[in-house]
Amino acid sequence: MEFRTIVDIPRPEFEIRPMEPMLFVGSCFADNIGKRFSDEHFDTVVNPFGVMYNPASILHTVDRLLAGERPEGDDKGEFVPSTAILTLGTNHVYIENATGEIVDNCRKRPQRLFTERVLTIDECYGYLRKAVGGLRTINSNMNIVVTVSPIRYRKYGYHGSQLSKSVLLMAADRLVSDCGVYYFPAYEIVNDELRDYRFYNADMLHPSAVAVEYIWERFVGVAFSDEAKHFLDEWKPIKEALGHRPFNPESAEYKAFMARTRQRIEDINKKYRRK
Repeated sequence: MEFRTIVDIPRPEFEIRPMEPMLFVGSCFADNIGKRFSDEHFDTVVNPFGVMYNPASILHTVDRLLAGERPEGDDKGEFVPSTAILTLGTNHVYIENATGEIVDNCRKRPQRLFTERVLTIDECYGYLRKAVGGLRTINSNMNIVVTVSPIRYRKYGYHGSQLSKSVLLMAADRLVSDCGVYYFPAYEIVNDELRDYRFYNADMLHPSAVAVEYIWERFVGVAFSDEAKHFLDEWKPIKEALGHRPFNPESAEYKAFMARTRQRIEDINKKYRRK
């Protein structure tokens, strides 16, 4: 007997390679997945100008990157990703009354200064298409993944939250058809495979660490090259070593342990870093 439904995930036409430079832009779910890639020693930039919940704000981040802007404290210089992952959270936007422009963050200013409205499917698609076009001026061969965040928005009401996700899903589907991007079904995985509150945090809205880990495993399974999977296996003991907390960090034994760990990092970098 089958006691749950498994989402069928088609393989993309590309494969993620070890330590690949990657950009994550979107909702706080992008933060979660981006951190997972960062922990696995990928070259990541995650929401460089803050969390961006809607398609218009995602475009704003891309435009700022295209203009050469970098987040405060970023001294890495030019960043050219091979893969970008765009995570759509909502179609609700806030328009600043004084300028008529969509803002990415109200910065705790009074609500009366803004008007909330919802983007249509066409508007969402338009912003996303421009974002994809902008990213491909950075790298014409960039792999672009779009996904809809499984995080629900209580403040819209649960029906309103579902309507918002529906608009995003329709816009994403059109983007896949027209722009050749890859859709990864994170929203469907949580709602169809993990449809149980034990896979949510205490707020019953955000996916738990277990759910995020499961989504990560599904993505690795369909999108990672064999070499990247081998890399994960080799990186695991190094990551565990980096997470070790010593009783005495000043001891000669621990310093020798860290020296060996740094050498292992250097060795794996030389082995897998793309020429």
